[in-house]
Amino acid sequence: MPKMKTKSAAKKRFTFTANGHVKAGVAGKRHGMIKRTTKFIRDASGTMILCAADEKIVKKYMPYNR
Repeated sequence: MPKMKTKSAAKKRFTFTANGHVKAGVAGKRHGMIKRTTKFIRDASGTMILCAADEKIVKKYMPYNR
């Protein structure tokens, strides 16, 4: 049986925690910060844990990183 391939885009964007959850960067911070509220910018800093539905999709893209 051939090996499954990992999606290159997924391995660049997501990492896994020790418990198997998926970490990702927060969306909406590339440009247009002048119109964002200070609260939004503060809350969007760093990374976040994906919800269960999105986590399931990412785990299909990265079959060997669990």
